[in-house]
Amino acid sequence: MMAEFKAFLLKTNALALAVGVIIGIALGNVVNSLVNDIIMPPIGVLLGGVDFTGLVITLKDAVGDTPAVTINWGTFVQTVINFIVIAAVVFVVGKTLIKEAPAAPPAPTKNCPYCRQDNAVDASKCMHCASAI
Repeated sequence: MMAEFKAFLLKTNALALAVGVIIGIALGNVVNSLVNDIIMPPIGVLLGGVDFTGLVITLKDAVGDTPAVTINWGTFVQTVINFIVIAAVVFVVGKTLIKEAPAAPPAPTKNCPYCRQDNAVDASKCMHCASAI
């Protein structure tokens, strides 16, 4: 059973997928810290000492034990910035790692002596005018 599981992991690239997911989660944590701890504080200072996590629109005030109903738009702005940074990093890494394969050279052809159209080198009849070539 263990050998079968090992074969499954190796044949289906499940292990590579798991490693990719783990690295992706770690990258997300790094980007969250980058945005929350490095990017947003200077932006807040430039905007007059604003803490984005405290920017809310109160729809209904708190009453007793019932919490206030708010739209946390400052947190949303931070999440959008997180997304933009993650998307940029994934784009740059993907562009670096995934190179386009060079275009295959065109197949050799020969011209029909009658209609001057290209045909496969091993063709015995022209595919355009049906003449023997």
